[in-house]
Amino acid sequence: MDDLNTRPRPRPRHSLLVRLTHWINALVLLVLLASGLQIFNAHPALYWGQASTFAKPWVAMTAEPRGDGLAGYTQVGALKVETTGLLGLSNGERRGFPAWATLPSYRSLAEGRRWHFFFAWLFVINGLAYLAWGLVSRHFSRNLFPHSAELRPRSLWAEIKDHARLRFHHGRYNALQKLAYLTVVFVLLPLMVLSGLGMSPGVNAAWPWTFELFGGRQSARTIHFLSALSLVAFVLIHVAMVLVSGPLRQLRAMITGGEAPHVRGETR
Repeated sequence: MDDLNTRPRPRPRHSLLVRLTHWINALVLLVLLASGLQIFNAHPALYWGQASTFAKPWVAMTAEPRGDGLAGYTQVGALKVETTGLLGLSNGERRGFPAWATLPSYRSLAEGRRWHFFFAWLFVINGLAYLAWGLVSRHFSRNLFPHSAELRPRSLWAEIKDHARLRFHHGRYNALQKLAYLTVVFVLLPLMVLSGLGMSPGVNAAWPWTFELFGGRQSARTIHFLSALSLVAFVLIHVAMVLVSGPLRQLRAMITGGEAPHVRGETR
C-alpha cells in the first residue's frame, strides 16, 4: 500500500471565489442564452441603425411557401439558405430558433423577458464580484496579463502549434488563454451589458448615451446578438479544450480548487 504521506499533494489552482463565480456564470449564461433566443424569436431579424427597415434586414430567419407547405430560410446579407427544421421553421411552426433552444419552450415574450432580466442582474452582480476580487487580489496582473516575452510572434506561434498538437502545459495559463480570458472579461462581457442597456427604453430615457453609443437601438440589438454568439463560440472552444486536455484534472481543479501534480513524461 502506498504511503499516503509520500503521495504528492494537489497544487492550489483556483480560489473559492473564482470557482463560485465560474459555476454561477455557467448557469446564468445558459439561462440568458435560452431566454434571449425566446426574445429574439419575437422578431427574428437584425438591423443596423435606429429603425427596423423590415425590407432590408442584414440577418433574418423566415418561413416561406414551398410547394404545398412551408420551408425555413436563414438570410445573412445577400446569402440565403434553407434551414428547415432548425431555423425559421421547426416542427411545422414559424420560429427563429427551435423550441428546445428557448426558455420557455413555448412562445411567450413576456416570460422570456422576465427570465432574461432577472438573470441579467445576477450576471452583473456575479461579474462585479469577480472583477473586484481580481483587482484586489491581483489575480489579473499575476495570472492573466501576459508578459512581453509571451507576446512575441515566435512564442505565440509556438503556443498555436502546441494547441494544434493537443499539447498543453498544466498548472498555468498560456498566452493564448490569457488573451482569450482578458478579451472575454474586459471586452465581450461589458459589451453585452452595455448593448443590453442600449435596447431598454427605460434606460435610454434616463441615459440616452446607452443607445447613441452604438449608433441606434437596432445596432445595439445586433451587437448584443453578435457578442452573445461570440460568447457561445468561446464557451464551446473552452469546453472542447477541457475535454482534450484532461477533463477529470480540469474539473477537479474547478470543483476542489486543487490540481494533481503533473507527472513527468506526461504530454497533456
